[in-house]
Amino acid sequence: MLGGKAPKTPRRNSSHHEKCFFRRRKNIRQREHFIGLWLDNAEYTRLTEHCRVSGLSASAVIRKLIVGAQLRPRPPDTYAALLRELSAIGNNINQIAYWANAYKGSTPAEIHEAAELARRAWRLVKDSV
Repeated sequence: MLGGKAPKTPRRNSSHHEKCFFRRRKNIRQREHFIGLWLDNAEYTRLTEHCRVSGLSASAVIRKLIVGAQLRPRPPDTYAALLRELSAIGNNINQIAYWANAYKGSTPAEIHEAAELARRAWRLVKDSV
């Protein structure tokens, strides 16, 4: 301290990006209205059941019901893995078809068999959901 006064700390100039960040930060919330909601046990049980089945939060379920959207059950956890496998099978079939067209090396029976395997895989995925 010099003469009883604290020295001034230099003021840092904020960059343009920092100013834009803080300006945007004010408008982050897209919904402007909040409502509190009291539920009895039956209503709460039904809401939590909707949340469990759909995999959505309570506020998302309520918003979807307000706009009249149908709540669909959440796909099983194995669904994404099945879709990846099905996509890989489809890619393999496309590669085989490209090779067969380029080199004329496959018979129509082999192409039919590959298509049938793809159809069977698709049915397995569809039945599992």
